[in-house]
Amino acid sequence: MRSNNHDIRAFFFDLDGTLMDTEVLYVEAVRQALADRRCFLSDEEITELVYGISWPDVYAGAIRRFPDVYPSIEAMKAVIYRHFTELRGERDIRLTGSIDLLKSLSREHPTAIVSGSSRRDIEEAVGLMGIAPHIRFFLGAEDYHPGKPHPACYLMAAEKVGQSPAHCLVFEDSSAGVQAAKAAGMICVGLKRNGAPDQDMSIADLVLSDLSDFDVQKL
Repeated sequence: MRSNNHDIRAFFFDLDGTLMDTEVLYVEAVRQALADRRCFLSDEEITELVYGISWPDVYAGAIRRFPDVYPSIEAMKAVIYRHFTELRGERDIRLTGSIDLLKSLSREHPTAIVSGSSRRDIEEAVGLMGIAPHIRFFLGAEDYHPGKPHPACYLMAAEKVGQSPAHCLVFEDSSAGVQAAKAAGMICVGLKRNGAPDQDMSIADLVLSDLSDFDVQKL
């Protein structure tokens, strides 16, 4: 796919907050999990801790702030998932504009999901969205280190599709994700949805409020 300035040969999508409206739910679930242990953070602090960050790094950040909050990442995640499941049951969290774009792009180009969520969570989300036939692969938190904003995840994705990073385009909704994509040398479209926590998208190549408005010629 060519624009006036780019030759794009592969597309990578973040998951939480980009394809599924889960990022805000995870922020609230982590807040509740910390509150269960009488540990409290401001809105800004909890967003910084969770938004766009892999689970190992969320746990590491929680331990830095509250050394005795949970004995292990598994113990903390179990409580987070319980709260998340309760929150998720209240509404449809699929972002149809983003999902439709992924399906459309996948007809002619390699398309994949690159997320900081666990592989189990990604697999469940892929099933819920019905996009398994449309993606080449997905990468989760177990597959790479360090997490976003480090570019390791996107460099691995480019290697898996056999493309130079300069020919890859990333869709991201978090400042950490945008930083990871740009550090990898990729084109990045930032998703800044109304009502989502404010994220710094200043280095993204294009910022949209809905990915249904994506047009490669805008790059």
